[in-house]
Amino acid sequence: MPVINLETKINAPIERVFDLARSIDLHQRSMDHTGERAVGGVTSGLIDVGQTVTWEAVHFGIRQRLTSKITVCERPTHLQDAMVKGAFEHFTHDHYLSEIETGTVMIDRFEFASPFWPLGAIVDVLFLAKYMTGLLEKRNDVIKRAAESDDWRQFLS
Repeated sequence: MPVINLETKINAPIERVFDLARSIDLHQRSMDHTGERAVGGVTSGLIDVGQTVTWEAVHFGIRQRLTSKITVCERPTHLQDAMVKGAFEHFTHDHYLSEIETGTVMIDRFEFASPFWPLGAIVDVLFLAKYMTGLLEKRNDVIKRAAESDDWRQFLS
């Protein structure tokens, strides 16, 4: 099962970065290229522990829905969401945040598996891991740009 680990250094306070990571509105902005929108559960503002969100987006030319639940919300150091319904066999996405001299370091750990083993495992390794890494890198870049500018104010009012 693939695991993606990313580290993003952000010149902003840890609390701001944490809240941006759980902002439904910022997530939608970071996924504009897929048309991803929150269509169920929490559809705007900040999501919290025990809450769910259903996303609808187009990936690989196919409209898909995925519901995830916030399973850990330990502000400002750890946020975890896990799929409860969707195209994956399963996924868990952890955001670990810590303060550094220049602001915050955010470490993403995204563990996933596609259905239909062993074919799904081959797809994961040959294609899907790279695709998901690109999505996470884009999302982290949007979080970083918002946190380091005044844009964060429109998401954390």
